[in-house]
Amino acid sequence: MSRPTVLEELAAAALLRAGELHENTDLDALYQEALLFEKRDFAAALAKPGLSVVSEIKRASPSAGPIREVDPAGWAAGYERGGARCLSVLTEPDRFKGSLEDLDAARNATSLPVIRKDFTVDEAQVLEAGSRADAVLLIAALFDAATLARHVSLAVEVGLTPLVEVHDEEETDLALESGARVVGVNNRNLRDFTVDLGTFEKLAPKLAGATLVAESGVRTVEDARRLRDAGADAVLVGEAAMREPALVAKMSALP
Repeated sequence: MSRPTVLEELAAAALLRAGELHENTDLDALYQEALLFEKRDFAAALAKPGLSVVSEIKRASPSAGPIREVDPAGWAAGYERGGARCLSVLTEPDRFKGSLEDLDAARNATSLPVIRKDFTVDEAQVLEAGSRADAVLLIAALFDAATLARHVSLAVEVGLTPLVEVHDEEETDLALESGARVVGVNNRNLRDFTVDLGTFEKLAPKLAGATLVAESGVRTVEDARRLRDAGADAVLVGEAAMREPALVAKMSALP
């Protein structure tokens, strides 16, 4: 029997957290809370002229291990000063050392739209995101077509921007069928964690009409320029920005 991939392990842990959410939360009340929570327009921020930078707050990752300890509020404010148009905050607790408290602290310290980045596998987690964030990450590899469409629809219903993440042509088709208007192309294969910027270049032409975010492996201004030239409206910069925050300003200044 083959060992589960890191993505499968993360999804299994997320399912357990979803179960706890169902047990400990009044989901009708959470739905109302998500509806009433005033959102910032994540999709509009990405679609502004020029390349938008989504800068990420994360303490660790399965590929990099520990990256650095961080004060989410201070980092969020710094990213905003550097020209980031959106924030991404990891809330996955085990492999990324994130939390909902990090999300709240970052969002409260800035006026930028914030995406909750986690391994969302249940509609209750969409509602949870809707009660404290502006966008939610939905990884196409974790869903079948009908379930992904349902999660996209619920996110939109409560005012969230769903960012549907894809890595290959099959997932790209899933994203388009789901009605997603904002699509992230992950240059990292979440099954073996290899990175290839050519993934974005290959898939972008199939996503004409969507707002496109290039994710993973964006380490230099040259990387950002290459992805912009391939059709990216935005780049998500995670580990590289955590190690060198000045990159955000340099990438944001690209003409």
